Amino acid sequence: MIGVLIFPDFQLLDAAGPISAFEVGARFARQPPSIKVLAVKPGPVRSSSGVEMLARGLQPSAAITTLIVAGGEGVREAATCAKTLGFVRRLAKRGIRVASVCSGAYILAEAGVLDGRRATTHWQRTRHFLKAYPRVKLEPDRIFVRDGNIWSSAGISAGIDLALAMVAEDYGDEIAQQTARQLVLYHRRSGGQSQFSSLLELKAPSGRFGPLLAWAREHLDAPLTVEDMAEQAGMSSRHFARAFIAETGTTPSKAVERLRIEVARQRVQSSSEAIERVAETTGFRDPERMRRAFIRAFGQPPQSLRRAARAG
Repeated sequence: MIGVLIFPDFQLLDAAGPISAFEVGARFARQPPSIKVLAVKPGPVRSSSGVEMLARGLQPSAAITTLIVAGGEGVREAATCAKTLGFVRRLAKRGIRVASVCSGAYILAEAGVLDGRRATTHWQRTRHFLKAYPRVKLEPDRIFVRDGNIWSSAGISAGIDLALAMVAEDYGDEIAQQTARQLVLYHRRSGGQSQFSSLLELKAPSGRFGPLLAWAREHLDAPLTVEDMAEQAGMSSRHFARAFIAETGTTPSKAVERLRIEVARQRVQSSSEAIERVAETTGFRDPERMRRAFIRAFGQPPQSLRRAARAG
């Protein structure tokens, strides 16, 4: 049985998205779907939109094989509920799949099941999450992360990507692809794809490291190692890396990659410059490296973006 844990002021799509993916996947696999919505207090549970879901009380843990924890505006209060945390903790200790969608990661973190593990959450919550849970190995630039039996995903729609990955694990990749097509998704994104499809956060850098990012943008053809950036910022490498993550919510290397992708995308879409030349002058050096970076960020290689731009 798949349990979907909600609470007052949960985000409706955090629950409904995975539920739909599991339902359709089970149908294609010719299996009866077994999905239950759970809450500490059974009955109607109001989402942040005002729409309610009818929930059962917390089921005996033996009946559940996968637990999905929704996020939403009410997550802070839910993360202080001893009954909720104990329930999540017991299931995680059993070794079953326990997953969070978006800010549901706060509940997993409060339950202690993310300690020492890799995880992700919505990028807007990165700074607070890093400060609140320093023992979690947060990967802020991922759609979803799996670390053993513990899964976590980024904002809202990424919960569907996570559920599709679970469908693939349960029923095979072909069933997952059929499910994605039925849900009219472009394709099933891998967990490694970036949360940041527009990269707007670094287009007009501000804050403590704004000048550094502006400098990096003008020197993309240089290696731009952590040591290079730390020296430019006048800091030790170790202190710089920690401060940069706390300030920007991502690592220096990821920030540089995003800058490179942004500039490369503009040139790919607006010019006829050879892809190899774009890769070289934006610091990717190897066109294959740039192709992989584009797929992580946009789900498409540079050539596809160029064709789409010309067609438009």
